[in-house]
Amino acid sequence: MKYLRYALLAVVLVLCVTVALANREPVTLALWPDTVSAFIGFGYAVTLPLFAIVGLAAGLGLLLGLVWEWLRERGQRVEAKKNRRELDRLRADSNPAPAPAAANTAAPRDRVLAILDDKEP
Repeated sequence: MKYLRYALLAVVLVLCVTVALANREPVTLALWPDTVSAFIGFGYAVTLPLFAIVGLAAGLGLLLGLVWEWLRERGQRVEAKKNRRELDRLRADSNPAPAPAAANTAAPRDRVLAILDDKEP
């Protein structure tokens, strides 16, 4: 199974490198359209290879999705933590501390052994 995973990752890597090599022409990415930049008097543009822009956009999307889900699941994590604390408290309450054993008296381990010990002459 481990080798199958490595083979799949190798195929994905080869595909990503192939797409990157096919899309290495520089592309200008502008913050505003030219008409808006002329009206505002401020514009920002950067020229990068197309695969870098696509990779950055995908990475940014994954990062934003991760943060969004982490924030969305906050209530579930709080509830799980509260339930874990309550479970630990209930376990501590249900397992009382063992009573101190008497020095001279040996308690039988089983009910059957206790009955047999009582009937001995």
